Amino acid sequence: MRKGKVILDKGKFELTLKRLSFELIENHGDFSETCIIGIQERGVLLADRITEIVKQNFKKAKFKYGKLDITFYRDDFRRRDNPLSPSKTEIDFLIEDKRVILIDDVLYTGRTIHAAMSALMDFGRPRQVELLTLVNRRFNRHLPIKADYAGINVDALDDAYVRVDWDDDAAKNKILFFTGDKNNRES
Repeated sequence: MRKGKVILDKGKFELTLKRLSFELIENHGDFSETCIIGIQERGVLLADRITEIVKQNFKKAKFKYGKLDITFYRDDFRRRDNPLSPSKTEIDFLIEDKRVILIDDVLYTGRTIHAAMSALMDFGRPRQVELLTLVNRRFNRHLPIKADYAGINVDALDDAYVRVDWDDDAAKNKILFFTGDKNNRES
């Protein structure tokens, strides 16, 4: 098995999360017109950390937070060999005329974000949608989607793979980069 190259270690990982959180604080004021929505499953891990940092550092922040499952909005939903198992959508508010910050861990082809934007419309028509991602893979975008907030930009071709490793112990969080066969990888 191939070992991944660490491209963002624990120290820089935490610093990147703080930077992204402070960018949101700078751009969204008291967050009264803003809601934050994490894309299930891995985007929620990032969104949980971002919202926690925002709340710790800006006590006046008053935003609604939700978790969005996009399983049935994916364009490859019926093309899979194995059935997909959906996660739970946890949004108990409308996004009508709100600024929405959509959060996912890795932006690659743009298809996940496209599905998420389609799913969002079930909750109203937002005034604005912004995208925050921890890893922005700049090559191989299939749709014209870009991140408004990106933790790290990675230039990787098709045979490469980027993985965000989350751990309950924040000191073990990292981002790994692999090349070659996706099934032949370990951390």
